Amino acid sequence: MSEYKINVNGDDYELDVEENMPLLWALRDVLGLVGTKFGCGIAQCGACTVHVDDVAMRSCSITVASVVGQSVRTIEGLADGTQLHPLQQAWIDQDVAQCGYCQAGQIMSAAALLQQKPNPTDHDIDAAMVGNYCRCGTYNRIRSAIHGAAQSMNAQYVNAAPELKV
Repeated sequence: MSEYKINVNGDDYELDVEENMPLLWALRDVLGLVGTKFGCGIAQCGACTVHVDDVAMRSCSITVASVVGQSVRTIEGLADGTQLHPLQQAWIDQDVAQCGYCQAGQIMSAAALLQQKPNPTDHDIDAAMVGNYCRCGTYNRIRSAIHGAAQSMNAQYVNAAPELKV
């Protein structure tokens, strides 16, 4: 066992875990953050997607040791207090989830996309979401929700922009 200091959702934690413990198990079993799901264990399904320094990564395939000194964000850290992230609201508005198992990973991958491309095309969305599998097949609703969240986020940005004086 070794001790690792990691930052998850803005909070610092000291974890005494095995050197090769996957981040997924530390999040779920040690920290109790169960929003991140185990799907395949080989980084192929996307259910375990989290952000590491704002990059979408599969937490089943990276170790706790590999994220020391970086910022990890899980689905639990996506909302701003009680204010849902626009993607979370769009998921509700578009009634995306059926079984819901893959949805945290889907949302985290979509959030990483919108950080990089605030106005994604269908092609951008398809490329960013490849490897996030939904056994219920809600891909069309997922795409619609991502477009809806992008519109909402862009509208918030425009409304928050100070007036330009010429």
